[in-house]
Amino acid sequence: MKEKVIMSGNEAIARGAYEAGVGFASAYPGTPSTEILENVAKYPTIDSRWANNEKVAVEMACGAQAGGLRTLSCMKHVGLNVAADPVMTIAYIGSNGGMLIVSADDPGMHSSQNEQDNRYYSKLGKLIMLEPSDSQECKDFTKLAYELSEKYDLVVLMRVTTRVCHSKSIVTLEDPIPTPCKKYVTNVEKRAMLPAMAIKRHIVVEEQLKKVEEYANNCPINTTEYNDTKVGIITSGISYQHAKEVFGDTVSYLKLGLTNPMPGKLIDEFCEKCDTIHVIEEGEPFIETAVKVRGHECTGKDKITIQGELTAAIVQTSLTDKPLEEGYTVDVKPADRPPVLCAGCPHRGFFYSFTKFRDKVVALGDIGCYGLGVQTPFFGEEMCVCMGGGFSTTIGMAEALKAQNDPRKPLGFLGDSTFFHSGLTSLIDAVHTNANVILCLLDNSITGMTGHQQNAGTEINLMGKPVKRVDCLDMVMATGIDADRVHVVNPIDQKEMDAAIKTSIENDGLQVIVTRYPCALLKYVMKERGNKHLEVNPDKCVGCKMCMKVACPSLAFKDGKAYVADVANCTGCGLCSQNCKVGAMTIVE
Repeated sequence: MKEKVIMSGNEAIARGAYEAGVGFASAYPGTPSTEILENVAKYPTIDSRWANNEKVAVEMACGAQAGGLRTLSCMKHVGLNVAADPVMTIAYIGSNGGMLIVSADDPGMHSSQNEQDNRYYSKLGKLIMLEPSDSQECKDFTKLAYELSEKYDLVVLMRVTTRVCHSKSIVTLEDPIPTPCKKYVTNVEKRAMLPAMAIKRHIVVEEQLKKVEEYANNCPINTTEYNDTKVGIITSGISYQHAKEVFGDTVSYLKLGLTNPMPGKLIDEFCEKCDTIHVIEEGEPFIETAVKVRGHECTGKDKITIQGELTAAIVQTSLTDKPLEEGYTVDVKPADRPPVLCAGCPHRGFFYSFTKFRDKVVALGDIGCYGLGVQTPFFGEEMCVCMGGGFSTTIGMAEALKAQNDPRKPLGFLGDSTFFHSGLTSLIDAVHTNANVILCLLDNSITGMTGHQQNAGTEINLMGKPVKRVDCLDMVMATGIDADRVHVVNPIDQKEMDAAIKTSIENDGLQVIVTRYPCALLKYVMKERGNKHLEVNPDKCVGCKMCMKVACPSLAFKDGKAYVADVANCTGCGLCSQNCKVGAMTIVE
């Protein structure tokens, strides 16, 4: 009897890669995709690596699959934007070992700056598109992806969403398939995508996609469930689960697991048998458009919102007159808990110092833990676009401020992992043009917000093996910037931090600040810290609230006195105590 376990969708994708005989996997961490590669790394037969960005991850995987290995590359939806350059060409190159790219979309923007629907990348990039709806399908579709990739000489894109990634359900485990590395044979016309070769390969790709469409019309993952044919629902992914919860067996379903190329004949057959067609899908009208193009009337985004994450309740209120069933409720209201920088976070020292100079700078931020600095009381950024943008947007902002005689200086910031991801190229442009900006590299020695993944600045890799650490400060200096324009500081030390920002504002041209202090939640940092924490002497405290300005979640104020409300969470970093002028605060072990 085969073993059955409960797995999240991300865990199941990793298991599917293992069972499919994948030999190489690469990714850049990003919610909701991060746990895929973290779980892949648990299987020693798969060479698993964090890349510096998604483009690099896809290119490494492409090289491995061209060489004969089955490969996997994973990213969140906005990461596919970064990887789009190679993705648009890889379909022309085709597959030797078999290649799957996983895009984890984030409807509702639980941890993202937009909610783009990456199904459109499958059309744009000529990719086979799969959409699993639960953990079992995540595993099964992953295995199927390699069969399709190798059979049709194409690359497969699998789109999952936050709810599929993180929800758990029962998965049946199977033994891995023995998949030896295929022999690499030189084929310049197939893989060297210069114009003359690419023109020929495009013809081949279109022919192969027609074959996949024929398969899609009869494949086991595009299924029909005929019940009452007065209403037919066409759906995919997690939306199928919501539709089943609302309608049960009272309507008919066309559940699409392979959505590019669309199964045209199957759609026609289903629509002709049903009186009314509803298309239920998260995000854009991807399926709806395909149905309408084939001449079938249907409801879709005219009934169901294009924004946010779908739920059964949204489907029910959008398509039925049935009132919502009341769920279980309690009288207790949870306290508001907005996301804040952790106690001991080095970024807090940077942002607190920044507040003293806010009227002299225009702060432009980036994607990472430091994005939390946008909130009260720091109001630490006025714009945030994408990874790497924290540096590059300052260059254009400087020219705009100059044109209107605004004396403020743009100040941009990003973290060490983001610097390796896409900050270095922006820095090079700033150095080359001597842009009148302040660029702050917040080095906390790890990829923080996504859960402490390794990057080029760490001494071990994803699989726990020692690797050469790349020092981001060395990379800054390698651009040729003058040493007196680079300020390396401990952000917790407010005298150092204040002086660096003040000097950078007062001096024209490019100034770079590198803050160096490890994330408070790193295991080795927590071990070295031990029981170190802050104590407040209530007899000395005068209630001036200066310590409260650093907005540390461990510190509170009651009855006119400051006190440590969460001793276990306090790291004893000393940032708040630097504001105490009466000596009421001490660090104890």
